[in-house]
Amino acid sequence: MVITVGGTKGGTGKTTIATNVAIYLTQLGRDVLLIDADDQQTAWDFSTFRHETLEGSLGYNPIKMNGETIHTHIRNQAKRYTDVVIDTGGRDTTSQRSALVASDVYLIPLVPHMFEMWSLAKVDHMVREIHTFNPNLKAMAFLNKVEPRSIYIEDSVNLLKQATDIEYLDAPLGNRIVYVHSSVQGLGIGEYKPQDKAAAKEFSDLMTLVLEKAAQPVSTNG
Repeated sequence: MVITVGGTKGGTGKTTIATNVAIYLTQLGRDVLLIDADDQQTAWDFSTFRHETLEGSLGYNPIKMNGETIHTHIRNQAKRYTDVVIDTGGRDTTSQRSALVASDVYLIPLVPHMFEMWSLAKVDHMVREIHTFNPNLKAMAFLNKVEPRSIYIEDSVNLLKQATDIEYLDAPLGNRIVYVHSSVQGLGIGEYKPQDKAAAKEFSDLMTLVLEKAAQPVSTNG
């Protein structure tokens, strides 16, 4: 399975999600490749921190790759791994579009703030265009960095439910400091000690839903 984590807005936590997805899948016993397709190479930095912390195997294989022909390389790599996880930048780039052509799942974290949510229409339109080349792509969006008392949660959920080519996942992730602490050590949310059980459960619930949706037959919109 090929999972691209992306969007068209920066600051939504894409790299944190991508690296945690890769680690979660390895913990299921799957052979995982993590591709850093972002010019900022934050996922690559995460893997460097992880190597220093663990002093051994990362659990997954990390590589850097970008450009408009990335889909060709992804397809070749997908033959060698159970899962390929791709971290793309927070812009509508050729690398992101190329990755989506070869992806099974497009996972989109969104922050429940109206300025952030305005980018949803652009992402929805981009997915509609990608479906011309990859009709089997399943685009899924969820709320990330959620503040419990945010006044934008309800409106954000309503906007997500109105998207035509993106499925809303009701599995929000809270805005928890443990994500920062674990990331600087190159650790997944479930690996960091002391463990934040609430955060670990939230992420596990999200991934359970993602894998469940990914396994379902592709539905077409009209």
